[in-house]
Amino acid sequence: MARNPDASRDTVAGHDLSPEAAATPDSFRAAAAPARRIIALAVALAAAAGFLAVRWANPLSDATPGEDLSDWLTLSLSVLVESFPFVVLGIVIAIVLRHWLPPGLLLNRLPRRGIPRRAVISLFGILLPVCECGNVPVTRGFLDRGMSVGDALTFLIAAPVVNPVTIITTWQAFGWQNGVLVARVGGALLLANLVGWLFSLHPEPRSLLVPAFAAGCDASHAHAGGGRMLRRLRESGDTFRSETASMLLALVAGGAIAGAIQVFVPRSTLVALGGDPLWGVVALTVLAFIVSVCSTVDAFFILAVGSTFLPGALVAFLLLGAILDVRMLALLRTTFRWRLLGWLLAIVVLFSITTGVVVNALV
Repeated sequence: MARNPDASRDTVAGHDLSPEAAATPDSFRAAAAPARRIIALAVALAAAAGFLAVRWANPLSDATPGEDLSDWLTLSLSVLVESFPFVVLGIVIAIVLRHWLPPGLLLNRLPRRGIPRRAVISLFGILLPVCECGNVPVTRGFLDRGMSVGDALTFLIAAPVVNPVTIITTWQAFGWQNGVLVARVGGALLLANLVGWLFSLHPEPRSLLVPAFAAGCDASHAHAGGGRMLRRLRESGDTFRSETASMLLALVAGGAIAGAIQVFVPRSTLVALGGDPLWGVVALTVLAFIVSVCSTVDAFFILAVGSTFLPGALVAFLLLGAILDVRMLALLRTTFRWRLLGWLLAIVVLFSITTGVVVNALV
């Protein structure tokens, strides 16, 4: 009898991946991910240790190794504690999208043409009040349901800024002063639709996804449809476990690196550039990437230096920080390949700096 060419891949890391056993798409992700997650976490911790080692070797540093280590632990844990509840909320929303909404209920009602469809998707965050880290599992849920990569990125970028909580806190911090609120929301919507359009032009958008996640999406499409309540509950539990494992390890890795960079890069150096219309924007863009503050509270965080920096620098901080920072890069790596993340980071940074410079020129 002919040998099944896929027989050698029926089991991976103790998980049965045969067609008969693949009851849920999460088995694909669970099988391929553990070793990769452990390696990624080890690399992140090694990078954090390297940052701290350089800091301790710096003769200009006044802090002792013990003080730096304490600061690093405090900052890393603060990122984790602040983000984890929103990640869990995002996972719950993703489970509803994957297992409880009828296939096509949401996506089939969107406009078919790309530009109006992405314009509608960019407003989804109004109905899903989750910060940027919580939107990662929601985005994975949309991709799992068949949303294109370009459309998913449109949601991912716009959602944390059009979130009603983010809008309210930004207004409370700055009001209508110098157009900070308008520039933040308008800039995020423009950037989201721009990025979605650019990646919609990619000839093979599925190649931009991590292979294990893409395989899980394909399996999900194969098993899409109704089902008994017990099966849906079991699949929901499997999804919660696999998504929590992926997101938590990525969050720990991102928090460790963000904490180390904050210890390594003195904020006083960045604040000293505040009065310059260009370098002030660049300084706060770098700060936003480093500190990894939740989009729902970042306006109050940066308000403390609001009198030192020009309005354009504040807008750049509020734009980039809500979309892409060290923590978000770690979370997004669970879904997207590095080449997509590299292009995305370059586009977001350039757009944020340009928007900040334009705001400074206009006010």
